[in-house]
Amino acid sequence: MPRILVIDDSPTMLYMVTEMIAQGGHETITASNGEQAICMAVNQQPDLVLLDVILPKLNGYEVCRQLKSTPQTADIPVVMITSKSKDKDRKWGIEQGADDYITKPFDADDLLDVIERFVRGRIGTES
Repeated sequence: MPRILVIDDSPTMLYMVTEMIAQGGHETITASNGEQAICMAVNQQPDLVLLDVILPKLNGYEVCRQLKSTPQTADIPVVMITSKSKDKDRKWGIEQGADDYITKPFDADDLLDVIERFVRGRIGTES
């Protein structure tokens, strides 16, 4: 079963997103700050990371940059999910290594479509 790491400092958002993911048939693990997120990604090796930008300790841009520059996590897709909706924010997220960038509020079906696209691609490349 694909495992998705959801990183957000809002308990409400963590709950909403994990419930959506569960309906899609995937397992979730969660983190609520940037430092915890990096440790979880390295230790748990999720199939996908859903990452908020505004986080305590390390912001999502820094988390993404560290995940993409660490050999153990460099190939894990990262999708940023954030309220930061300006073009410059999206551009900066992609420049830091994000594979996609979704702004809040988002549609549950759209999120599940993005998840499926990345999970299918990752599972399909493993042997």
